[in-house]
Amino acid sequence: MPAARSRFAARLVIMVKEPVAGRVKTRLALGIGAAAAASVYRAMVTALVARLSADPRWQTVLAVSPDAAILSRMLPRQTSRVAQASGDLGRRLQDIFDQLPPGPVVVIGSDIPAITGADIASAFNALGRHDAVFGPSPDGGYWLIGMTRRPCVLRPFNGVRWSSEHALADTRRNLEAAPVAYVAVRDDIDTAADLARLRAHTGRRVLPRRFENL
Repeated sequence: MPAARSRFAARLVIMVKEPVAGRVKTRLALGIGAAAAASVYRAMVTALVARLSADPRWQTVLAVSPDAAILSRMLPRQTSRVAQASGDLGRRLQDIFDQLPPGPVVVIGSDIPAITGADIASAFNALGRHDAVFGPSPDGGYWLIGMTRRPCVLRPFNGVRWSSEHALADTRRNLEAAPVAYVAVRDDIDTAADLARLRAHTGRRVLPRRFENL
């Protein structure tokens, strides 16, 4: 019986990149430098994973890019890891929902410092009454998507205009009449201006001390 319950467990997937200077947060790097941007990103990932993986209400999985970084020591070690598929964001998201064991799945990004356990719990609670759930972003995208995946896995990512103000609307349209819920609006850190604006959510639990006053 315990094994059966685990098989259908709620799973939180955090999409992460290996925090190598010049390969992550390139827009942020334009403002604070590549090494500093990678350090900020690594600190955000470490804090986010520590905060959310401790919650017993779900299992936390890291979806890692690139594939070669699946065993990287630069990423938190206390969680399970899977490799991200190749292709655009839609292809990678669909692969996550297709490949994980049965049960509800919620996927989030790793550069949204204001995410709380309450946000994730709200998303899983919403999946008890809806087929899908979104966490909208102010720019028309979304920082969270979850699906029940029962009786089948939905395929909402075809033709989505990623990195545009249409991303959420396009994805929602693909779900047609499926019941959908929404959780809190959250913003990510892409630029030095974002880092300054969101510093209230990026205290010493998240950022190295030298970045707190940016």
